[in-house]
Order: sequence, then structure tokens, then C-alpha cells
Amino acid sequence: MMSEKKLFTRYVSQNILGMLGISIYILADTFFISLAEGADGITALNLVLPVYSLIFAIGAMIGVGSAIRFKILRARKDKDAELYFSNALLWAFAIGIVFILIGILMPEKVVALLGGDERIVAVGKDYTAIFMMFSPFFMWNHICNAFVRNDGAPSVAMAATLCSSLFNVVFDYVLMFLLGLGMRGAALATALSPVLGVSICCVHLLSKKSTIVFRWAVPSAKRLFAACQLGISAFVGEISSGVTTVVFNMLILKLAGNVGVAAYGVVANTSLVAAAVFNGVSQGSQPLLSDYYGRGQTESVRKVVRLGGCAALVMAVLILGVVWALAEPITAVFNHEENTALTAYAVTGLRLYFIGFLFAGFNIVGTGILSAVESAGWAFAASISRGFVAIIVCALVLSALFGMNGVWLAFPAAELLTSALVAAAFRKAFVY
Repeated sequence: MMSEKKLFTRYVSQNILGMLGISIYILADTFFISLAEGADGITALNLVLPVYSLIFAIGAMIGVGSAIRFKILRARKDKDAELYFSNALLWAFAIGIVFILIGILMPEKVVALLGGDERIVAVGKDYTAIFMMFSPFFMWNHICNAFVRNDGAPSVAMAATLCSSLFNVVFDYVLMFLLGLGMRGAALATALSPVLGVSICCVHLLSKKSTIVFRWAVPSAKRLFAACQLGISAFVGEISSGVTTVVFNMLILKLAGNVGVAAYGVVANTSLVAAAVFNGVSQGSQPLLSDYYGRGQTESVRKVVRLGGCAALVMAVLILGVVWALAEPITAVFNHEENTALTAYAVTGLRLYFIGFLFAGFNIVGTGILSAVESAGWAFAASISRGFVAIIVCALVLSALFGMNGVWLAFPAAELLTSALVAAAFRKAFVY
């Protein structure tokens, strides 16, 4: 039997690669859209990114939460464990239908509601309509990935994520440039990638090694709620970027106009790569923590917690160093029009905003740990703080005091405040 350290290294490394895959295809969208549409394209993408984040967040909450329940109950030999997979898929489909209808009936209103003027609405409405019509697949991809990972097949989960990301990058180029579809092509490439991800997950789900079964049954609201309690940190981990984007977009539109929003698009999309690393540590630790916790192996839980904390700190320092050194080249990749105002805003933004990951890494990994050991109340409080309350308050106050620099510093300030709450939660939950 492998030691806790070896299992941690295996699960976390594969999950980091998988989560990086997700962020890479969002970066690919940003890069190709900047080539095809310039600053207006980046602005449109950044304005609708919160909708994308909401769909991902719901899928993550249902998928990760259901997979945690599945893992804990199975460790306790509870037969109710096998009902969580089908319940998650059916609820995701029902919720996805709502997004499909909105995408079909009012995509231009979505873009306008998020701050787009007439020019930006024209650029972004088709992109929004297309990706919203594939909402159930985005959610199913999260669910299947979480269950496959928790069923002892992290390599398959990683392969599904990486292959779907590679598909998106390749077909971004094919559809946008070779076939001349522009923003519609970018949306199609993004929308089809989770279909491939689900298909690859089925390699494990349909194999003899799988202990996961699909059972047709009326969706249970009770099981959905039980799952969402433990998936709330995953939800906020995804939605926080969307909430931050909405608030920042509205403030930046007033302070610096569309160019400022385009600069924030560079910062926000680059930050997704950093967040992916910490989400990889969090989600990679979760199956081990839930299994050890379900079996009552307290010392093993503590070892994995210490490993997760150390990994988060080391990666945060490395990421901050890289971004400070390469802020200008990173900005240049997305600034093909060589807009000097965009460069000035984005370079400063990258360097100030990324200070927040010194605290965000601890918060992301910490809330994941709390969920994995059923400290749902603390995980919820910490998640709501970093995803909603602290970030909104800090953005409003600091932008009023320091303008654009205040906007960039809102993220570090919010994460610092939340880290105090997470530290208190650890002491109360006795998980270290």
C-alpha cells in the first residue's frame, strides 16, 4: 500500500495537470480572439466570462460534492453511495436546460446586462448563445471527472481534461481562421470540448474496474442538498472569478473604459492558470482526505493536510515570482494591436493582483480540505468571504481610494482577510 506522501504526489500532480488543461483552453480562446477581434473581442469575452464561470461552478459544486459523499459513504459501506452519480447527472441536465433557453432566447441581453455597449454586444452575442446551449455538457464533464478521480482513476480524469483542452486549442484555430467563423468558431470549439471530456471519462465508467453505477430514479433534492453542502468550496472556487469579474468590469468601465476592461481580461485569464494550480492541489487532496476521514484514520488526514499546505505555499511564491518577472511579455501575447494604454494597465495589474495568490493558495486548498472532512459550515463561511463579501467590499472601497491600483489590490486584500477566517476554521475543526 502506497504511503500518504506518494498517493498525495500522484493525485495532486495529475489534478494540477488536468486543471491547467482547463485554464489553458480559456487562455487559447483569449489569444485567438485577440488575433481575430482585437481589444473588442477580449472585452466581449471578459464580460461574458461570469456566465461561463457560473455554469462551471454549478457543475463543480454538484460534481465534487456528490463525489465526496460517494467516497465517504462507500468507505463506510453505505449502499446509498451508489445513488449520488445518477442524481448529479440528472440535476445537472435539469439546470442546464435553463441556461440553454436563455442562450437561445436572449444572448444579446446577457451581454448588455454584463456591461456591453452596442459594439460589444454585436461581437459577443453569438459566442454567448453557442456556449450556453452546451451547458449540460460542461456540468456533466465536471461530474464525470470528479467521480472518476474519486473512483481511483486520476489518470483517466487527467487524460479527459487534457485531451478536451487540446481539442479546444486546435479547433479554435481551425474554426476561427481556417473556416473563417471568428467568434462563433471560438464558441463552438469551447462548447464541444466537454463532450470529448465526458467520452474519455466513460472509458473508466464503463469498464470492469469502475464501482460507479448509473441508476434511473427520480432526482432527489435531499441528496442534491447533501452534495452541495460539501461542494460549496468548489462552487465558490469557480464562481469567485465570475463575481470578481462582474464587479471589476463595472468599476473599470467607469475608471478606464473598454481598454481597461480588455486589460483586466488579460489579468483575469492569466490568473485562471494560477487558480488552476491551487484547485489541482485541493481537488487532488480531496479523495485521499475523504477516504481517510471516512475510515477514521486521523493521522493520515493530518499528513495530507500538511502536504497540501506546504505545496500551496511553495507554488504561490513561484507563481508570483514568474508573473513579476514576465508581466510585460505576458501582456504582449494578448496585445497584438500594441495598445500602450492596455499595456500600462495590464502590466501593473498583473503585478499587484497576483500578490493575492500568496493568500489565495492557502484559502483554496484550505476550503477544499474543510469540505473533504465534512466541515461544511466553515468551508461555506470561508468560501462566501473570499468569493463574494470580502472581494466586493474591498473592490468598492479601494477603487474609490486609489482608482485602478485599488481595483488590482482588492483581490490581495480580500484573500488576506479570508486567510484569517480559514486559519480560525482549521483550529476549530481540529484537522491539522
